[in-house]
Amino acid sequence: MILTLTPNPSTDRTVALAGVLERGAVLRAESVTSQSGGKGVNISRAALAAGVPTIAVVPALQDDPFVVELLRDGIDCRPERPAGAVRVNLTLTEPDGTTTKVNTPGAVVTRQDLDRLASAVEERASQAAWVVLAGSLPPGAPDEWYAELVGALAGTDAKVAVDTSGAPLVALASGLEQHAPDLMKPNGEELASLTGGDAEAIEADPAAAAAAAAVLVSRRVGSVLATLGGSGAVLVTPSGAWHATPPPTTVVSTVGAGDSSLFGYLLGDLRGAEPAERLRLAVAYGSAAAGLPGTTIPTPAHTRPELVEVRELVLHTENRG
Repeated sequence: MILTLTPNPSTDRTVALAGVLERGAVLRAESVTSQSGGKGVNISRAALAAGVPTIAVVPALQDDPFVVELLRDGIDCRPERPAGAVRVNLTLTEPDGTTTKVNTPGAVVTRQDLDRLASAVEERASQAAWVVLAGSLPPGAPDEWYAELVGALAGTDAKVAVDTSGAPLVALASGLEQHAPDLMKPNGEELASLTGGDAEAIEADPAAAAAAAAVLVSRRVGSVLATLGGSGAVLVTPSGAWHATPPPTTVVSTVGAGDSSLFGYLLGDLRGAEPAERLRLAVAYGSAAAGLPGTTIPTPAHTRPELVEVRELVLHTENRG
């Protein structure tokens, strides 16, 4: 079972533009869709579609339309009393797949709000093979809250994956010697910010990405899955490093592609797959998501893992971070 926590969920509204985005212009929309989302919620959606049991913990009222939609869709949603209304995030997609996002901050939380979420996760962690802590932290949350929660979950049998960015990611990385997750999933830019590398070089060069990821593994992170956009993804574990390239994909929307990649990796792990095959599934899911509109999360039928090429890398580590 995969237990997900989305501490700053959102109603994701996607506007598919008929043409190129122009500042100050009046634009025409081809369609507008809305979906209950957030990184952890997206992973729970993918799990449900793949037949993997999942529980999604979110701060929201039981009768909030956000929760009602998740329950209607079949997701085992466990809402905890929120600090305020669920935020709305806006995504603008252009015909060539270019994506522009406008994310709102969410309600300001107190320590009591965070303690309710942490307790909900800790109480259910014993049921889970993986606990996924995903997305931004709401205003008012200390940057180190994810790191604290990783430490609190260390006494359970569940593995912990963290997918976040900005200050919470930096805070997590600064305390890896004390509280290291079993899996981190940075993108190229985030990996560069943690290890002092050049973001463009890491995004374009799998060997550079692997060397940077190895720095985090050397600091007790179980595995690092680094997504590199069109360059695929790199996986580094204590036993080695691998790079996977995606199949030819017509990009429609990149929203949710990273979340889908993370789920693909977890699915491979739940199946007992070797690292290279976990990476293959991760890239298959990520590329499938990129080829779908809006925040559509792929099902197994959308994925083509047999078209993903995986090769082992020779690590040349440098002293970074």
